[in-house]
Amino acid sequence: MRPITSCHCQPRLSARQTGRRGTTNQKSKTPINPHLQNKTLSDPHDAVLTLQGVGWLKRKAINLATVTLTIKQYNSAEGVNHIDIDSVATGGIKGTSEERILDWTARSHEDHVFGSLSGKSRWISTSGPEWAEVDSFLKEGWLQGVEETKGPNGEANIQNHVVNQANGWEATQVWGFAEVNGTRYHARRVIVRKLDGSEELKIRLIYDWTA
Repeated sequence: MRPITSCHCQPRLSARQTGRRGTTNQKSKTPINPHLQNKTLSDPHDAVLTLQGVGWLKRKAINLATVTLTIKQYNSAEGVNHIDIDSVATGGIKGTSEERILDWTARSHEDHVFGSLSGKSRWISTSGPEWAEVDSFLKEGWLQGVEETKGPNGEANIQNHVVNQANGWEATQVWGFAEVNGTRYHARRVIVRKLDGSEELKIRLIYDWTA
């Protein structure tokens, strides 16, 4: 996880959009407009950070910080979709960079907040067999209109799974677009659980699209 920039707790992408305004870029490695976490609409995440083994001082700094995501979406020469995320936080918190390759292959990553991770990502369709295996909380509230279904096979959502063996937790996320109070936002639903099954937390993160 990242300093709830991603909270591995972390599109196609745009986030706060009034009406149907948005930005999508799947072919060129051009930055998409930044996303600012909406703390008013997002669920509190301090308990999630605690479960993930993040210390009190760092949790306090993260909770006070304003986090902005700059996202680049593009295809590799082999035609595989990539999403690169640079996270910038206020308050002196070191930023993070994240490269997601949407081929559902596990890859290792070292994060200065969350430690040694192994994660994988993919586009996921609500009509595909994989969707049946997704927790009901992660399925709730996603828009599935023409502007959302921009995946290579018409998918509207991205699924991520990450494991931290050393600290004994895993997190599953689904990204997409949701309507909140009549406005369209980029959203992420996240389930974080202990590998021994002793604890599980569920949160929703909402991001504003900044023009």
